[in-house]
Amino acid sequence: MSSSGSIRMSAAPTAQQSPGLKTYFKTPEGHYKLCYEKTHPTGLLHYSHGKAVTQATLAHLKEKPVSQPLPSGGLSGTTGVKLAARLLGGGNGSRTLNFGGGNGTSRTISGSKIGSSVHGPSSTTNGPTTSNYDGEGTYLIFNVGDTLFISDFNSHDKDPIKAIHFSSSNPICHAFDPDAKDGHDLIIGLNSGDVYSVSLRQQLQDPGKKLVGTQHYNKDGSLSSSRCTAVAWVPDEDGVFVAAHADGNLYIYDKNKDGSGDSSFPIIKDLTQYNVAHARSSKSNPIARWHICQGSVNSISFSIDGGFLATVGRDGYLRIFDFSKEQLIFGGKSYYGALLCCAWRLFLHQKPYYTVLTASIS
Repeated sequence: MSSSGSIRMSAAPTAQQSPGLKTYFKTPEGHYKLCYEKTHPTGLLHYSHGKAVTQATLAHLKEKPVSQPLPSGGLSGTTGVKLAARLLGGGNGSRTLNFGGGNGTSRTISGSKIGSSVHGPSSTTNGPTTSNYDGEGTYLIFNVGDTLFISDFNSHDKDPIKAIHFSSSNPICHAFDPDAKDGHDLIIGLNSGDVYSVSLRQQLQDPGKKLVGTQHYNKDGSLSSSRCTAVAWVPDEDGVFVAAHADGNLYIYDKNKDGSGDSSFPIIKDLTQYNVAHARSSKSNPIARWHICQGSVNSISFSIDGGFLATVGRDGYLRIFDFSKEQLIFGGKSYYGALLCCAWRLFLHQKPYYTVLTASIS
């Protein structure tokens, strides 16, 4: 695109452009003409077709351990949320973070359709086809409609290298844990209430096949059929993650438990009151249910040390919990309406302290 005030003068467009796309317009600083329109592979459902991105996550894959092969399946299901500063602070493994090239090794592009997995997600992949693809580097994970996209954050070409399509439900939220010990570092919450855990590296290593090595939680809404609104990994607690739902409940999972015990919880008598219930069996998964509020829990966020959990909801309240003690220690109501999201910030001035940032509907 060029401007008469900065690059060059442009006359009225002469080349044929895509219908419905404005190719020529005037502004106070000059005239602009669309010189290049990028096309996309027909096998890839592009993410800009009039739909909004629900959530974006930066995922930094560390160097692959040599002595610990990736699991091919079985029980594994943990991931979490790390602040963007921590995700980007170390660069790409031993390399400096830059925009000069992609992650891992060179790759070829394919666009084959994959069959359904456990819950029905299939995958249309454009990604690495070499079995020794390490995947080390930084990736951008985001979801649009019924599709979860993975892009190489360090590549000049920002098009997704993998697109996972969910046929029966939409992905709503996801979280990544760069320190996961078993390889399962990504959890995905769906509109149906189902929650999946997968290995991001395995997805990058295995294009052209169905989703690899998934672990399924709240299958078919067995605990809660309401939308999964947020997921988060508990910092410094290997295998523990949290999933929040639109019914006001928050479930705590432990990937090290097989879930063979009774996973039911008692009926909530007062929907307006905070309530904690623990699983009846030591083998149950989830291990606990927190009823936070009447209405949707819109977002959750752990402090960096994992000591505190912040939640915001449709009722307009910010709530701060001491996570280990399961105690509500602070609350405040929005003046404008429902609170949509929250995040922690650590200040290092004489004595470290935290603040919580929120956003609301005006």
